[in-house]
Formats: sequence, C-alpha cells, structure tokens
Amino acid sequence: MYKRNFRSGPARHRIGSTQGSGRGPRKQTSFRDISKFVNKAVITEQTEHFVPEHAFNDFPIDHRLKASITARKYTEPTPIQDRAIPHVLRGSDVVGIANTGTGKTAAFLIPLIDKVIKDKKAQILIMVPTRELAVQIEQEFKEFTHGSGIHSVCCVGGVGIGGQIASLRRFNSFVIGTPGRLKDLIERRVLSLHNFATVVLDEADRMLDMGFIKDMRLLIAQMPKERQTLFFSATLSSEIERLIGEFTREPVRISVKVSETAKNVDQDVVHIKRGSNKIDTLQELLAQPEFSKVLIFGRTKHGVEKLAEILAKRGFKAESIHGNKNQSKRQKALSLFKDSRVQALVATDVAARGLDISDVSHVINFDLPATYDDYVHRIGRTGRGNKKGKALTFIE
Repeated sequence: MYKRNFRSGPARHRIGSTQGSGRGPRKQTSFRDISKFVNKAVITEQTEHFVPEHAFNDFPIDHRLKASITARKYTEPTPIQDRAIPHVLRGSDVVGIANTGTGKTAAFLIPLIDKVIKDKKAQILIMVPTRELAVQIEQEFKEFTHGSGIHSVCCVGGVGIGGQIASLRRFNSFVIGTPGRLKDLIERRVLSLHNFATVVLDEADRMLDMGFIKDMRLLIAQMPKERQTLFFSATLSSEIERLIGEFTREPVRISVKVSETAKNVDQDVVHIKRGSNKIDTLQELLAQPEFSKVLIFGRTKHGVEKLAEILAKRGFKAESIHGNKNQSKRQKALSLFKDSRVQALVATDVAARGLDISDVSHVINFDLPATYDDYVHRIGRTGRGNKKGKALTFIE
C-alpha cells in the first residue's frame, strides 16, 4: 500500500508544457485525462503467448552469425524480429512499428551484419536520436560481430570529434550516429555517404520530435537513390507517414504494437497536496525497500541536475543524465544505474527512448511529460520483457 497521497481513481486535469529538446522546438500538445496515468498491470494468459513462424536457425544467414546468436542465448525471435528479418534479408524497405523493448535492434542488426558478411564492400548507416542509443546499438553490434573483422564507428556529440575522425580513416561497414554529429563530419569532409546503400532510421519519431528533420533529409540526400531503407518507430503520426513516403519505396509494413502502454506496468498517480513539497514525497517513496532501481523523469536539464544533487545530499545514491552533461559523464551515470550501483537515475526525456536497462523497479514522472507519447516512452523503461513494473506520476 502506498502513501496517502496516492489516488487510484480517474481525475481531470489540464496538462501542457513548453519543454524543448534537441536541435529545434518540438511540437507541443496537451492532454487532459489523468486516468491515462492509472492502469493496473495485466498478466497475459499463456494461450496468448506469441509463437514465432521462424527459429533463428531457419534464417538464411551465415553460420558464424548463427553461432553468435546462440552464444548470446537468444532462443527464439521476438515478433518484430520474426517478421522483419526475412524482409530485410530480401533487400526490401521495411517500416516497423513496435513497442519499446521488443528487440528492434537485433531485428535490423542480424540481417544487415549478414549482408556485410556476404558483401564486404557494403556500408550501413544507422541514424538514431540520442548518444546513449547509438552507444547501445554499437555495443550490441560488437557482441554479434566479435572476432569477425567487421568494423564500426560511433559518431555522437558530447565527446571529442578527433577520435571519430581518426576511426573514419579506415573502412567501416557500419556508421552509427546522431544526425547532428553525422552532419558535422560530412561538412568536415571526413564522411561521405555516397557508397552507403543501406540506412536505418531508428526511433524516427523521436528524431522528428527533437528537430532533426532537416539533418535527416540532408543525410539521406547524400546517399544513393537506389538504397534499402529500414524505418523504425514506436508511434505512427501524420508527420511520420510523410517521412515514410519521402524516405522509402513500397515498404513492407510490420506492426507488432500491441497496446498504447505496456500491459505489465502498474500505473498510478501521486497527488501532491497544496503546500506539500514534491521532493519530500519523493524521499518518502525512495525510502521504501521496493523502490530499488528508480528512473525519475524531470522536465529541464537544470531541474534534473538539481534534483539529483538534493537526493544525494539526503543520503540516496543518485546520478543524472541530461543534455548539458558530456558523453563520458552521461555514459558513466548510465553504467552505474545499469549495474545497480546507484538507486536513482534522474533524467530528462533523453533517457525515455530505446535504452535497454534491466530490472527498473519504478519509473517516476516527477515532472509531467509534454505529451502522452512521451509518457508512453518514459514508462516503457520498466516492466520490460515478462517482468512487472510500476509507473507513478506526480500531480500537483
């Protein structure tokens, strides 16, 4: 049983924000229905268990790649992997709409690594919205390709550009990066995309939200017109549909998005009484044993940093992630949280997409998200796989 401030019934409240992030202003919407923040987790019946059409051994991929898959203890494909991999192997453009945490990264990495194994001259561009997601994808790539001699380079901001320039002097089969840094490298004439005949746009909706659309268009325009485009998104808006029409040709559409929010995430609200202190309420929650690994979302970079400092002063092991931190500090904070060496990670929405962090016990929306889509992505950091998670939203 939670504290008295919790309320599990529906309520009405106007929600809006002037938050911005990334390289340009994000489109704002407001939503009123607080009942959307309240939802009991549903345990899926065994009869509804997904049965894949393929086993990894069924796919016509190199035996060494199959061995890497086995070494990673992948047993059977997830829905997005099961449906996307055959089409990617055939060279089709693919649009994949899937919930967060469904194995999208392996859905494109496995067939594209096979493509490079069979054609040593092939080059792949993977474009993502955040530094953390780029690093995570490269880490997964290295696990699949260990000892293969296939090279990659991760091109993101927040770290010195010199090392990336040096890495680009060799032939890289995979270039993984954020649009802003990729554009910078092209303008410095150290990266050319003329021979990159395959592009992955991962978390495309988030790149659109962050104002990267001009950079995305510039980068795509430098690639061959005859190319394979893989387009992954968790949401499908009219703006995303326009990008699909602009960037792909007769794509195979795959949707395994089963619900708006994760079925196995318990969602509730915490009403902050007038005159009460939000931080005191947060402290009460974090002091409870079940709040063992907590991701706390704030609205602004300054607010997130300040909250992490206050929690640390109050005796909690806390770190922060936001756009004002350089990449090495962000990566260190994320590693400490992933390894459960800190209890709380306070973050802006930079941590709401794509990051795979196991065993997050709770997500707390200390500040309200700007849109309902942001809310969906935030709470998707808990309740991953078959595990149950909890999401709490502070309402003043």
